[in-house]
Amino acid sequence: MKIIDIICSQGKTGFYFDDQRAIKNGAKSDGFTYIGDVITRGFTSIRQSGESISVMIILEDKQIAYGDCAAVQYSGAGGRDPVFLAKDFIPVIEKEVKPRLVGREANNFKELCSVVENIRVEGKKLHTAIRYGVTQAILDAVSKSNHCLMCQVIAKEYNTKVLNEIVPIFTQSGDSRYENADKMIIKEAQVLPHGLINNVEDKLGYEGEKLEEYVDWLRNRIIKLRRDKSYNPVIHIDVYGTLGVAFGNENYKKIADYMGHLGEVAKPFKLRIEGPVDMEEREKQEIKIRDYGIDRILKEIPYCRLNGHREQRLPNNINISYQFIEGESLLIMLDMAGICGSSGSACTSGSLDPSHVLLAIGLPHEIAHGSLRLTISHETTKEDMDYVIDNLKEIVQKLRAMSPLYEDFIKAN
Repeated sequence: MKIIDIICSQGKTGFYFDDQRAIKNGAKSDGFTYIGDVITRGFTSIRQSGESISVMIILEDKQIAYGDCAAVQYSGAGGRDPVFLAKDFIPVIEKEVKPRLVGREANNFKELCSVVENIRVEGKKLHTAIRYGVTQAILDAVSKSNHCLMCQVIAKEYNTKVLNEIVPIFTQSGDSRYENADKMIIKEAQVLPHGLINNVEDKLGYEGEKLEEYVDWLRNRIIKLRRDKSYNPVIHIDVYGTLGVAFGNENYKKIADYMGHLGEVAKPFKLRIEGPVDMEEREKQEIKIRDYGIDRILKEIPYCRLNGHREQRLPNNINISYQFIEGESLLIMLDMAGICGSSGSACTSGSLDPSHVLLAIGLPHEIAHGSLRLTISHETTKEDMDYVIDNLKEIVQKLRAMSPLYEDFIKAN
């Protein structure tokens, strides 16, 4: 059965969009709202109404399949997609998705999903909320087309089976982490309570004391309210990177020791801690050191060029070609200084051959052969980068002094 049309309609979600960066930065609660300035792009207030897009797939027999595009509460932070505003993304669905699905047979879920997953806009996948909602509608369309349940479509295409058992669910308390925990325990939720620990001062405590107090309370509350000892839920707490904020992103031992201590407090129940360190902060640190290194190299070492875009690159990647020298010699001398690098592409680490990627983007063989790729981490410091570049300057100078190509170039210029 063919898809003959796709219609979009703006809607509201049952939750709200929160500017997580502003909350972590100290925004204060004011009833159900917050006081403070927004930080994340796309927000007009720290807490604002969540938006959705209902996607309706019209089949040729006039049946309508439904899916809802909805983003997460903390959009735009921690590497998440930007704030999902219907007015911005309905045109994307109409321009990019609709023409690719209308006219197709709605008989295979995986096949139609791959069409959506492979769409790229300015080199990027579609917003996760779009992919979620559109594929949801596709699943409904395929089930209606085949006159079966959606779970039966999944079972058939993924070679699994439909179960008659209750599926364990992960419940979420929001800020009402005490009252809602009672509701979860009474209903015997298998994973609880999420907790929404997204602020150090009010929820975690500068030494983690407030969260420890809450875990202790929750553990005792479960024991008090459960009907019998067969109910043993997993305690799952999302801390939104606040352990890294309170203890330092690089203080792994203190973070690990604290989580181990919380695990003891939670016994006999298992404890999970989600998001102890925010990857977004780690990426910012990598980008800062990466850009510092690139700037120093391009400024202080002549006749070199950056491979790839200045900003649209991995946060931990520095790839630069040095004219008139061989990558092999460069690697050997760097290794003697205790510095690891590569002259090949990332997928051929350790190879002495010039990067096939650099050759493919048009670099001459002799320049590509003088490339050096340095990979940094969030643990790399400014002092580490200075050590690398100070040694790199000396090594490049020594190698060029022995290069007849460099000598000829200098004489000619």
